[in-house]
Amino acid sequence: MDCVFCKIAEGEIPSATIYEDKDFRVVLDIGPASFGHALVLPKRHYANIYELPEEIVSSAFVLAKKTAVAIKEGLHADGMNILQNNGEQAGQSVFHFHIHVIPRYQGDQVGLVWTPGNLDENDKKEIIQKVRQFM
Repeated sequence: MDCVFCKIAEGEIPSATIYEDKDFRVVLDIGPASFGHALVLPKRHYANIYELPEEIVSSAFVLAKKTAVAIKEGLHADGMNILQNNGEQAGQSVFHFHIHVIPRYQGDQVGLVWTPGNLDENDKKEIIQKVRQFM
């Protein structure tokens, strides 16, 4: 497998590591959206959230929270985005599960907003009916 995030997570490619344990490495993003933008990378390869065992999902998001708190305190961020993309249409460009921890600052130009739509009754019923069966 030729996965750049596997190589970073395993230390084969140098990175600006801010945390590491037996399952994860947290590194600074080399193309940051903001000052302190970090990535939580599992050391084992999973392409996306659909492939992750639940215990890895739990650990990854607990570590993302810990990272967010450390960045907020250490860099005095005004807010934080925790972002995780799955699939090309969702913005995933490296197909190794990872969580973005993006500090936000007053007046930054990070563009993670959308125009809210409307949830009408027919859509609500259809969505609930189609999704509940898989929960």
